Amino acid sequence: MNPSVSWEAGADLVVVGGGIAGLTAARTAAARGLRVLTVSKGGSTETATQYAQGGIAVVGAELDDSIESHVADTCSAGAGLCDEDAVRSIVAGGRAAIASLEAAGAEFDRTADGSVARTREGGHSVRRIIHAGGDATGAEVQRTLDGAVPTVQFDTTALRVLTTDGEVVGLLVRGPRGVGVVHCPTVLLATGGLGQLFSCSTNPAGATADGIALALDAGARVADLEFVQFHPTVLFAAGTTGRRPLISEAVRGEGAHLVDVAGRAFMAGVHPLGDLAPRDVVSRAIAELLHDSVDDHVLLDARLVEHFHERFPTVTASCLEAGIDPATDLIPVAPAAHYSCGGVVTDTAGRTSVPGLLAAGEVARTGLHGANRLASNSLLEGLVVGERAAIVATERVGKRVEVTDLALPTYRRIDRGVLQRTMTADVGVVRDAAGLAAAQRVLAHGVVSEPPVEARAVEDAALTAAAEVIVLAANHRRESRGCHTRRDFPESAPAQRRSLHIERDPEGQLAIVNDDVMTGAS
Repeated sequence: MNPSVSWEAGADLVVVGGGIAGLTAARTAAARGLRVLTVSKGGSTETATQYAQGGIAVVGAELDDSIESHVADTCSAGAGLCDEDAVRSIVAGGRAAIASLEAAGAEFDRTADGSVARTREGGHSVRRIIHAGGDATGAEVQRTLDGAVPTVQFDTTALRVLTTDGEVVGLLVRGPRGVGVVHCPTVLLATGGLGQLFSCSTNPAGATADGIALALDAGARVADLEFVQFHPTVLFAAGTTGRRPLISEAVRGEGAHLVDVAGRAFMAGVHPLGDLAPRDVVSRAIAELLHDSVDDHVLLDARLVEHFHERFPTVTASCLEAGIDPATDLIPVAPAAHYSCGGVVTDTAGRTSVPGLLAAGEVARTGLHGANRLASNSLLEGLVVGERAAIVATERVGKRVEVTDLALPTYRRIDRGVLQRTMTADVGVVRDAAGLAAAQRVLAHGVVSEPPVEARAVEDAALTAAAEVIVLAANHRRESRGCHTRRDFPESAPAQRRSLHIERDPEGQLAIVNDDVMTGAS
């Protein structure tokens, strides 16, 4: 036993993270009789889930819609990198997942005749997005799942996934009682995204790529991390950093349109769907427009959207706080980091290449999103894969959990402010070789911290690891595809229509793995 370890516990499943994927898994596993421990590094559950506005994309029986139509829209948005079988599997699981959520108490908006209300967002061919509280879908989902999973151990940071002979046997954590080890056959990473890599993001403060670092350390592969989706319409205020309010894509779905500061509708002719083009298309159009002008934002005209305050109360509150009334004023917006389309490579049940290590939600790369996530597919994925991951954990109950290595990790990290400025300037919406080389030079000067280290240093190390993966992949991908735009390689290259799988080699260096197929077993 490592002398730093002051306590031990046991579980059938440890869930790291308290958003939609993690809590869905915890709820499902507990209902099946598993001993579940859910850990969250914060003092309360602040997740990206609770900030989700638009809704959940799910095919409804009452619509002129189909699974195949949803699959087609998803694959179109994904710019050639979606795994079509994975897309079909997850999309097909949507209705059952929503029914389960409603059984837990979730209430979605209804029309006057009592049917589920639906809206349309960018990249969707029909109105298939269900929502709650107008534009507070995530808050309703989080409320429901918080009530269904009452026991979450807060202020607990995951330090290392423990393995023996390449198989998960536990999790090393640090919490209010000090460093502890939880003996378990299955660990689910549901840690969310990496938005804190950038100066402005829609993500909460805890979105620091923790799961990416934990998975790489455990020997798992990651892929598609170069595809960071920037949401095109985030409320702009000059000089601000940190988490910024999102102006839901559903606002454009209800008739709002984008204009430049001179009032020109610049999306006309850019894409057949115009203002409702996929997010990568709109963000890129805005970024290039701003690059070629002295402006630092564009404007969203929602003045003709009927009953705006009632339909979008969350957006309204954010705008009013900034002195803007969407019913009468144009809303200043600009792209900001929003979602990691890539992550830890998994199948559609959350299995990684390391037996016993699962991942679900934004931290995972199932093949659903490809090079660009279709709007409102994220909550869908969290529900479907979270539930399936719990079933995988059920199958592993009783596996041996003999811990043989409890060493505390060391942490290589870059100062967070330096890292955020570098990633924003050089690895943002539009990239080129010069900027990526500049980012590499900054990343080469990380400092190594010996344990014990503060929780923020652990986060900084995770952000640094994720940045290294993104820059490596972005350098290697000499084309423009989906969320990854190279100004020096503006066209998509058919030969690069493949995911780049990355893992740590035996010396701890990141390496691109040549094959594209996730290997591993339960």
